[in-house]
Amino acid sequence: MPAASPRAGSVVPVAVALGLVAALMFAASASLQQHAARIAVARHGPGHPDLPVGRITRALPLLLFVKRLVRTPVWFYGWLANLFGFIVQGTALHFGSVALVQPLLATQLLFALPLGSVWNRCWPLRRDWIAAFAIVGGIALFLSVRGTAPLSGTADRPRVLLAGVSAAVLAGALVALASGRRPAVHATLVSVAAGLCFAMSAVLIKLTAEDLVEKGVTGTATDWPGYALAVSSVLGLLLEQEAFASGSLAAAVSAMSITNPLASYLVGVLAFQVAVPSSPPQLAAIAGAGLLLMVGTVGLAHSPTVQRELAQNAEHQEQLRAPLSRSPSPAQST
Repeated sequence: MPAASPRAGSVVPVAVALGLVAALMFAASASLQQHAARIAVARHGPGHPDLPVGRITRALPLLLFVKRLVRTPVWFYGWLANLFGFIVQGTALHFGSVALVQPLLATQLLFALPLGSVWNRCWPLRRDWIAAFAIVGGIALFLSVRGTAPLSGTADRPRVLLAGVSAAVLAGALVALASGRRPAVHATLVSVAAGLCFAMSAVLIKLTAEDLVEKGVTGTATDWPGYALAVSSVLGLLLEQEAFASGSLAAAVSAMSITNPLASYLVGVLAFQVAVPSSPPQLAAIAGAGLLLMVGTVGLAHSPTVQRELAQNAEHQEQLRAPLSRSPSPAQST
């Protein structure tokens, strides 16, 4: 396995700083787009959905109101924040590895908590902050041990393809499983599916950026990573919107904040030519980080703030699913 170059170590602070900025942008986007989803349904009511009811819209009810959603100014501002976050994330991935940058995105939970409270007029409780800092502490522990997050590596494209196919199958299974579930479970399952899509997007951003640098625009246009990136990004955004519309912002962001870096790390280690962490300190850091992430996620899932937000979201859920309850033909497809 190739050793990390001196340049790889010197650009780590740049990659970390950019990763944190991307996390802030994604948190702002999540807050704005969740609020936009509620506006789109509440303002126009459930009477005339934008798409016919079918298998896909039963699994992702927000699609019934997609035209109203994209015409909502708040959603557009959220989209701009998300676009800027993708650009910053791509720049961070140019300077650092997928396994280094993606775990930093879990810090968006720290930004999402106060941003979500602005719309709900309910400041997070102390236990919410403790859970959030447990998640961030897990990321800090993960990054603090040298070699746990490989700094650089060359992609093994067949393995990347295998990872992409596996992620797509798992995401599809999660969306199918989420159909008809209560809002909290539906939002969590869809959020995990979105996190898988965004994890693959991170890997594909790095491959596409390398194509642009090494092959130019023409070479990039004739290679597959750019097109796979477009598909994974669109699917991730679609699933993200559904998750935001279905449940608590903190719960949705938590599920994505755990799934995205975890899946990215696994792909970054297994599908890139890097040294797999194997020393006792590295394994201990991974285990400790995993424990903190689990404690933080469980703490947020059972938080009174999250439960209160879900209760406030009940009327919105009834409007969102009203066209489904009126449709007698579940076999009809979009």
